[in-house]
Amino acid sequence: MIKILLLILFYFTFPLIIIYLCKRWSFFRKIGTIAVAYAFGIIIGSSGIMPQGSEYYKHALQGRAALPEEEVTVLLTSGKITEHDVYVNKIASTQDMLISIIVPLAFPLLLFSLNFKRWLRFAKEGMFSMILAIISIITIICTGYLIFRNVVPDSWKVAGMLVGVYTGGTPNMASLKVALGVDPNLFLMSNTYDILMGAVTLIFFITAGPRLFRAILPPFNKERNQELDVNPEPESESFDNFSGILDKKRIVPLLKALGMSLLIFALSVGLSLLLPGIPQSVVVILGITTLAIAASFIKWLNRVEKSFQVGMYLILVFSFAVATMADLRVIFTIGFLGLFAYVFFAYFGSIILHLLLSKIFKINADDYLITTTAFIYSPPFVPVVAAAMKNKDVIITGITTGIIGYVVGNYLGVMIGYFLKGI
Repeated sequence: MIKILLLILFYFTFPLIIIYLCKRWSFFRKIGTIAVAYAFGIIIGSSGIMPQGSEYYKHALQGRAALPEEEVTVLLTSGKITEHDVYVNKIASTQDMLISIIVPLAFPLLLFSLNFKRWLRFAKEGMFSMILAIISIITIICTGYLIFRNVVPDSWKVAGMLVGVYTGGTPNMASLKVALGVDPNLFLMSNTYDILMGAVTLIFFITAGPRLFRAILPPFNKERNQELDVNPEPESESFDNFSGILDKKRIVPLLKALGMSLLIFALSVGLSLLLPGIPQSVVVILGITTLAIAASFIKWLNRVEKSFQVGMYLILVFSFAVATMADLRVIFTIGFLGLFAYVFFAYFGSIILHLLLSKIFKINADDYLITTTAFIYSPPFVPVVAAAMKNKDVIITGITTGIIGYVVGNYLGVMIGYFLKGI
C-alpha cells in the first residue's frame, strides 16, 4: 500500500518539476510542458523501472488496463499468476483509476473560463472538419481492407475495430472486439500497433505539428476573439503560466471551482446509473461537458482566475501517467507485419486524406488538428494539443467532435465491418 501511495504522490509531484524546468530553461519552455511530460513518461515506461507482469498475466489482460480483483484471486489460487503479478495489477489499477478520475475533474475546470458564445462563431468550420475526418477514415480503412484482406487474418474485423478506434478511441476498439468476436491476440496486436503509432504522432502534434499544418492550411481566425475580449490574456500566458495559483486571494475561489467540478462529476456519474442501457463513459463525458458548459455562464465561476491552469495541471498529470504506461520496447518483439502495414496505412492514410480534403475545402489548421486529435485520441487529449497550439477556442470543438465520435464509433465499426465482410 505504501508503494502505491508513493506512486500516486510521484504522479502528482513530478509534473511540478516539469513546470519548474519549463519556467527555468528556455529549451524546455520551447518544447512545452505537455511534450516534456510525455518525454519523461515514455522514458520511464520504456526503461524497465515500472514492474512488469508475467506473459500469462499480459495475455489474461486482453487489452484491459487491469484485471478485476475476483479474476486475480482465481488466477492466483490456480497458480497461473504470481504474487508479483498481483502487485503489477495493483499498479495498473491505480494508474487506470487516476486517469479515470483526473480527466473528468480537469474537463470542467478547463471549460469554466471559456466563452461559449465566442466558440459558436467558430463552430461551423470545426463541424465541417469533423465530417471530412469521418469520410477520410472510412475511405482509407475500406481501401486498406481491399489491399490487405488476403494478408491480414479476419481483416474485416480489424477494419471494424480501426473505424471505431479512429472515431471514438480505445473504448470503442475494446467494445468492438466483443461485438465482432475478435481473437484476443489479433486485438492485442492491433491495439499495440495503434498505441505505438499514436505515441509518435502525438509527440509530433504537440511539437512541430502546429507549425507545419499552419504552413499548409489557412490560419485560425482570431480577429473575432479580440472583438469579444477587451484585454485578452496572451495565449502563451493562458496555457503555460502556472504562477500565482497558490496566491491567497485565489485559493478560495479555486477551491470553489474544484468543488463545482467534483459536483459535476458526481452528477454525471449519477446520471449514468439512471441510464444503464448507454455506455457509462459516454453518459459521464456528455454529462460533464454539458454541465460544465452550462456552468461557464455563471459569472463568478467564469471569472475565477487560474481555473484553466489548474485544469491544465491535471492534464499534465494525466499526460505523464499515461506516458509511463507505454513501453516502446515491444516494437522489437511483435510480429504480424501485414497487420502492421494495414494499421500504418489506416492511421497515417486517414490523417493525410483529411489534410488534403481540408486543403481543398479551406479548413483552418487549428480546426483540422483538433478534430483529428479528438477522433484519433478521444476528448481527454484535446486540451493537450490545444495547449500546444496556444488556442483555447478549439477546445469545445475538439471535445464535441470527440464525444460524437464516442457515440457513433461503435455503430460505424459494426456497420463497416459487416459491410466489408459481405463484399
